[in-house]
Amino acid sequence: MEFSYFPGCTLKTKGKELDISARACAQALGFTLDELKDWQCCGAVYPQATDEIATRLSSVRALVAARDKGQELVTLCSACHHVIKRVNGDLANREDIRSKVNAYLKLDTPYEGETSVLHYLEVLRDRVGFDNIAAAVKNPLTGKKIGAYYGCLLLRPGKEMQMDDPENPTILEDFIRALGADPVYYAQRNECCGGYQTLENKPQAQKRATSVVDNAAACGAEMLITACPLCLYNLTQNAENPLPVKYFTELLAQALGLE
Repeated sequence: MEFSYFPGCTLKTKGKELDISARACAQALGFTLDELKDWQCCGAVYPQATDEIATRLSSVRALVAARDKGQELVTLCSACHHVIKRVNGDLANREDIRSKVNAYLKLDTPYEGETSVLHYLEVLRDRVGFDNIAAAVKNPLTGKKIGAYYGCLLLRPGKEMQMDDPENPTILEDFIRALGADPVYYAQRNECCGGYQTLENKPQAQKRATSVVDNAAACGAEMLITACPLCLYNLTQNAENPLPVKYFTELLAQALGLE
């Protein structure tokens, strides 16, 4: 299996552990991440204005590149996935946006949302299969109590992201079980960590991050895993009593014996 791959800016800098471990795990599990050439920042935040075209263009260029290669497009960062998946939905479902974008880009073949956008977790669940991952585990994480932290962007809005139930998700818990560990369910696993408020309202971000971590710890979690670089930052830097937090791909690499 070969996929077009959009890493995003943070995975080349502060979040490089997410990228490096994901590539190694992909190779071990038998699929290829073919990084798109000359990709640009997705914009980091999905544009709410329906007449805003410029901030959608870099995502569309990535989607077109994957389409022209005949591949599905895989993302890792929760923010990148959120933006690209929703922009793809715009091009598939909004004639006003689609016509303006195609008029600007002047593509040989207009883009109409044809590319399938997958998060790396969906590749593990829907293409590789958690049962096959469990069979590939060399260092089972037996006895470890791990809390899944979804955050906001991976699941919502549910009708557009279509990854899992936004109120009661299971994909990360099933992933944790496949590695031999015990998932810890806690109330704030899909609540906001404080997000970008850490830039302008740090006390509020600290309040949110602390609330998430304290809730997870009270329910028995020894560590948390996430797919979002911003969530990892907030949970480790802003929480008053932080738990260890890792990217889910780092945990996968450890279980596969790639460490």
